[in-house]
Amino acid sequence: MADSQNPYSYLREDDPDSAPGDSGDADEPEPPATDLAFDDEGVGEELRHVDEDELDAAPFGIIQIDDAGVVQFYNRYESNLSGIDPADAVGANFFTELAPCSNNPLFFGRFKDGVREGGLDEYFTYTFTYQMRPTLVDVRLYRDEAENNWILIQKR
Repeated sequence: MADSQNPYSYLREDDPDSAPGDSGDADEPEPPATDLAFDDEGVGEELRHVDEDELDAAPFGIIQIDDAGVVQFYNRYESNLSGIDPADAVGANFFTELAPCSNNPLFFGRFKDGVREGGLDEYFTYTFTYQMRPTLVDVRLYRDEAENNWILIQKR
């Protein structure tokens, strides 16, 4: 059953705001500090300049996909939010395998248009419905200068 702080707690034992296996033990290493913030204007370009540990420690979902929509990176927060293990997500198509509810003109259409035009910087509200109760989120789609595609997801 979901609690009021984490409506997705029914998906995974750990919530998006705690490290996997976090038992509150003070001897465990802290995740790396990150300055990444979902609402920062330049966050899309910052993503390619930080390491995977920082991406993994971000307080919002980060998914890197190629031009066909195949997942290259799937952070811990997004894993906890969706209930999908990063090892299962990497190599899968985000729009057809992981979140087929996003395979529509509003989400996938914007992504395809941005890839075709060589630039993508979209921000919108969306409701995920696939294999989870309807979940309202803010989404950012971004294509950085190195042509990496990013999907950022933050619960509302």
